Amino acid sequence: MASTAVTHGAQVQDEHGHHRPNHPYHLVDPSPWPLVASFSALLLTGGGVMWMHGSRGGPWVTLLGFLGVIYVMFRWWGDVLREGRTGHHTDVVAKGLRLGMALFITSEVLFFFAFFWAFFWGALYPPMTIATSYPPEGVHPVATWNIPFLNTLILLLSGATVTWAHHAIKENDQQTAFKALLLTVCLGLTFTAFQAYEYIEAISEGFTLSDGIYGSTFYLATGFHGLHVQIGTIFLIVCMIRAWYGTFSPDRHVGFEAAAWYWHFVDVVWLFLFVWVYWWGGHIHFTTQPVG
Repeated sequence: MASTAVTHGAQVQDEHGHHRPNHPYHLVDPSPWPLVASFSALLLTGGGVMWMHGSRGGPWVTLLGFLGVIYVMFRWWGDVLREGRTGHHTDVVAKGLRLGMALFITSEVLFFFAFFWAFFWGALYPPMTIATSYPPEGVHPVATWNIPFLNTLILLLSGATVTWAHHAIKENDQQTAFKALLLTVCLGLTFTAFQAYEYIEAISEGFTLSDGIYGSTFYLATGFHGLHVQIGTIFLIVCMIRAWYGTFSPDRHVGFEAAAWYWHFVDVVWLFLFVWVYWWGGHIHFTTQPVG
């Protein structure tokens, strides 16, 4: 039976009552989530600053902002998933989503570049107005070939498993994709657990964030990378649930592609951290004296 369609504004309604766009672009419906996300992020960061400055309300403001961010993630991502299921993510829209993710990862590259810049500046061109030893005297850098090396192997393996999941999705084998993503998530959680243990051990030995440029750049760079691993793990958990319900298709899995790109970015950043911050940074030793 020939299909019929009725045009309603920018959409076409087929014989099943489903609305489909009659152009390749997607005009999103008015959404409160950008505003709520911005306000929640303000509470999260502002509360964190209040907390670090000893304010009693700081922890509660931080918690409120964190809960707001988590809530927005569920609702906003849910809206995007529904848009994809209802046919709004045409080839042109998918291309735009991929471009947006690529630009976001580019901004993340610049974000970590700033940390590496600070680390190398402190190591190679320290301020000449203060006495500086690198690493600081009494600080024992984290042993490169213990937990950091193990975490390197874990992340490299997770990069292989997420690629395995991608190939499974392209072959429309979502059961295998689910298993591969489950393994990837487990590896991500294992990495986070090992890094938390590494921090506890380092702090117990007296190596803290306040140990000069070395300590601040080490903990900021590795800590923010750990945060990105946690975000990527949540990203992959969402993809794992979608694979369980079979919502991906060989030619429609932009959400998974974004998650895979993000995870590979996290892998590459860790390799730079392992080589330069853990290995090179833990083996250089010099002292400068103040001028004047």
